[in-house]
Order: sequence, then C-alpha cells, then structure tokens
Amino acid sequence: MDVKSSVEKPEDVQNEFETGSQVIPIDKAVSTPSSSDDAHTKALTRKLLFKLDSRILPVLALLFLCSFLDRTNVGNAKILGLQKDVGLSDSHYANGLAIFFAFYIAAELPSNLVLKKASPRIWLAFLTAVWGIIGMCLGFVKNYGGFLAVRAFLGLAEGGLLPGMVLYLSGIYTRGELALRIGLFYTSASLAGAFGGLLARGLSAIGPRGGLDAGWRWIMVIEGLLTFVAGVVAYFLLPNNVATAWFLDPEERELAAKRLHIDTLAHLPDGHHSEGTEKFRWSEVGRGALNIQLWLTATAYFSILSGLYSFGLFLPTIIKGLGYTANEAQLWTVIPYAVAAVITVAVAFASDYLKLRGVVMLCVLPLAIIGYAAIANVKEHDNSAKYGMTFLMATGLYASVPPVLVWNSNNSAGHYKRSSTSALQLSVANAGGFVSAFIYQSSEAPQYHRSHTIILGLLVYAWFAILLNVLYCSRVNRDKANGKYDKYIGYGDDRDPEFKMML
Repeated sequence: MDVKSSVEKPEDVQNEFETGSQVIPIDKAVSTPSSSDDAHTKALTRKLLFKLDSRILPVLALLFLCSFLDRTNVGNAKILGLQKDVGLSDSHYANGLAIFFAFYIAAELPSNLVLKKASPRIWLAFLTAVWGIIGMCLGFVKNYGGFLAVRAFLGLAEGGLLPGMVLYLSGIYTRGELALRIGLFYTSASLAGAFGGLLARGLSAIGPRGGLDAGWRWIMVIEGLLTFVAGVVAYFLLPNNVATAWFLDPEERELAAKRLHIDTLAHLPDGHHSEGTEKFRWSEVGRGALNIQLWLTATAYFSILSGLYSFGLFLPTIIKGLGYTANEAQLWTVIPYAVAAVITVAVAFASDYLKLRGVVMLCVLPLAIIGYAAIANVKEHDNSAKYGMTFLMATGLYASVPPVLVWNSNNSAGHYKRSSTSALQLSVANAGGFVSAFIYQSSEAPQYHRSHTIILGLLVYAWFAILLNVLYCSRVNRDKANGKYDKYIGYGDDRDPEFKMML
C-alpha cells in the first residue's frame, strides 16, 4: 500500500477558506505584496501584533492568574486553619487535591471539543465565571464531604482553561510567534503565587465576621468573587478570532487572516488549502499517540508539573516551617514568585528568538534540580539557605514550562496529529497533580526530606528525557537531510523532508 494514500486530496480545490465565522476569498487572502508594499506590510504587521498582544494576552493572563489563585489558595488556607476547622486529616486533605486533578484531567479534551462549537469568547468566559462561583463555595464548607465535592467541581470547571487558551491562541498567532505569547500569559501563574500571598495575607486579617468563623474563609469567598468578575470581563473583551476582532481595522483583519492562512499552508498535505479540508483519520491519531516525542515531552512535563504544583500548594507551609508565623509566611512567598516571573518571560523570549525548546530547558531546569537537592539535605534549622533555594526551585520550574508546552506542537504537523499530541501531553502532564497531593505530608514538616527527594528524582528524569528528545529530533533532521524521508515529499506534514524538527 502506498504510504501517501493516508493523505487524501480533495476532488475540487477550494477557492475560499474560513476564519471563524467569516469566509475570505483565497486569492485575496494569499496574495503576496509587491516589493513596493513590503515596508508597509512590515509596519502593518508590527501594528497588528501590538494590538493583538495588548488586547488579548492581558485578558488571558488575568484568567490564568485566577486559575492559579483558585488552585493554590488551599495552601494559604491550610496554614490558617482550614484542616482543623473542616476536620480534615492529612489523607483527607490529599484526597481533596487528588480529586481536583482527576476531574481537571478528565475535563481537558471534552472542553476543547465544546470550545469549537460554543466559541472561545463564550466558553472561556463561562468556565471562569463558573469556577469563580464554585471557588466561593469553598469558603462555606463544613466537613470532608463538602470539601471533596467542591474540589471535584472546581477541577471540572478549570480543566478546560489551559488547553482552550493554547487552542485559541493557535488561531490568533502563527506558530513561530506562539511560544513567547504562551510564555507571557503563563508568567501570570508565577505572579499568582506572589499576588496570592499578598492577597491571602490581607484577606485573612478580616478574621471571623459576617457569619464566617475564620479568616481563611474570606480568602476563598473574595478570590472566588474576583474570578467571577474576571470571567464577565473576558466575555466583553475577548474576540472569537481575528476576523471578528473589533479593535482591528479591515486592512489589519485581512493581513491577520492572510498570515494565518500562509502559515497553515506551509504545513498542509499537498493539495489542501486549509486545515479544515483535512479529513479525520484514526491513523493520524495513532501517529500522534505512538510518537516517541510525545511520551518524552509529556513525561518530562509531568515531572516538572509535579514540582510546580507541589511548590505552589505547599510553599506557605514550607516557609512557615522555617520559623515564620502564618502571616509572615504569606508575605515571604511573594519574592520567589516575582523573580521567577521575570526570568520566565526572558527564557520564553530566548526560546522563540533562538528557535530552540529542549536546548533551553537543558540550561534552566538544573536550577530547580539544584534547589531541590539542597533544600532536601541542608540542616533542619538553616532557614536562610532553605529560603534561598526556593528561588532556584521557582525559577527552574516556571521557566521550563513555556518551551515544553509548545515543543510538541512545533514538531507536529497535520491538524489531527497536532490535536492528538497536544491533548495527550496535557493529560499525562497534569497527572503530576496527584504526586503533589500525596507526597507532602504534615508529618514530614519542616524538613520534607522524602518529599523533596521524590521531586528531585522526577526532575532529574525530566532532564534526561529532554536530552533524549533533543538527540532524537536532531537525528530525524539528519535523516531527512540524507534522503531517508524522501518518500514523504509533498506530504506537507512533519514527515516531509522540508519540515525540520525544532530542537
């Protein structure tokens, strides 16, 4: 059987393509500007990107910040009496975190399927508003059953956000522009840690009043209310796509659609004029699921998220164990997150500029490895050294996420293969939440030697998995240069010799 038969050409070449709800003639969309218009096109592109960056990224960053606030505020509430007031044992608390991640993972793929039908503007805003309401409910729980139920529904609502935002941005920016943009809004996750500590410190000072018997309950109620408001704001500010973006003028909309179309054409099977014409094939899903790059990056991402989730959930407890009071611990969590935010943006920019993903991670991930190795083994009462290591831990973890998050997508072409690898990578990686839920037990405080050592081992594995993937991608590029992939000429997907793997 001819291998090329897996890519079916349409009988009639289409003369138009869709961008959201608007259909644009293909001859107009792909027309190439003359040399005299080249300077104008470049200036218009810069203006277009500025508008997209300034109108869309801040809204997504706000939603992602709210997501991490609502995901990690239980860590702040824990040191302020949540376990005692609700009657939770360590295992009860861990079960609540685990059920959150179980429902979070289960919601990712179905949510993305709904997003295509409901439209990003409605669906992302709806998810945010719903989890804001659910988050408020956490401030009123009285027992273990209520805690489990709220955490389950919270995971269900939040699970669709990150895959939905990545999918949404892939229809706004070209592939070469995506990593930096994801890095920019992902930085809000580290800012959430800093802002969350300050906000929790202020809200806990409200104390028992207004019918609530503890200050930690006000953290849940007010942060949930802020999240609900963010969802409403997103509905009014986010466009569904570039064709319906009200802040773009007609010329900018045309250019935006043309850029996306040309970028798509570069990675389509021969004879196809938009990814919408590519027919669904289980063989493409299988090609994605059996790709070695998927499992190397997904398991590396799993290891990184195991550390990242544990860091966000338990940093207040760790700092309190260093000898600070609960209120002081809230404030001392701010600085490592703030430093990590700045470095994450710098690393994302460098990754896009150099067109390198794994190589960049090989340089930044050792910071987290060193941090965990040191904090797990320094003397119990060496508080200043332990706190210093949290800077390395936060920086290495957060700065590694943008490159690994887009690496799989960069090296997957063909719509259905890319969809499969992206969804599977996130599903595997977010299972790291289960690790963080169970390994940090109060009985190990304040040293957490065993817990930190487990994360250390996972991060060392991640480094070697990334190295193997860099070597694998390099070998594929050499094989393509040597003609071993010539039978795929004209395919236009990632098997095509013209498609070079990003290292």
